[in-house]
Amino acid sequence: MQAKDLIRRVSELVLPLCESAGVALWDVEFEKEGAQYMLTVTIDRPEGVDIDHCETVSRALDPLLDAKEFDSLPAYTLCVSSAGLARKLKKPAHFAAFLGSAVELHFYKPWNGVKQAEGTLVAYDAGRVTIDFGDRQVIFEPGDLADVRLAVQF
Repeated sequence: MQAKDLIRRVSELVLPLCESAGVALWDVEFEKEGAQYMLTVTIDRPEGVDIDHCETVSRALDPLLDAKEFDSLPAYTLCVSSAGLARKLKKPAHFAAFLGSAVELHFYKPWNGVKQAEGTLVAYDAGRVTIDFGDRQVIFEPGDLADVRLAVQF
């Protein structure tokens, strides 16, 4: 099973589990970290996520992942966690929810001599991200940005 198919299938399985636990599904990722694979399910809710929410979703999902359709996967660790303050924005709905918010950008290649920058999210359209840096607005193409996260400000 390819990673994108796995992510789609796990999303289908975990969505009703999240709803019944009173949380929203933020994201599903399957990545290799060092020598180990991680299947990460990220959840969210307006009032915040606590360990009990993560445990509830994890305990409900774990037995479903024992199904034969997942037998071909390499050994992995299941992690259910909160989206957190510095959450990644990946889906159009993520960007729409945080228009006007401070974001941290990480670039694939240096932009203006830096690998990361901070600005205000102005727009998102078909993968193109518009950021206000105070003195100017810049539109970044999907291939420019490694990731976009909410900026944590104290």
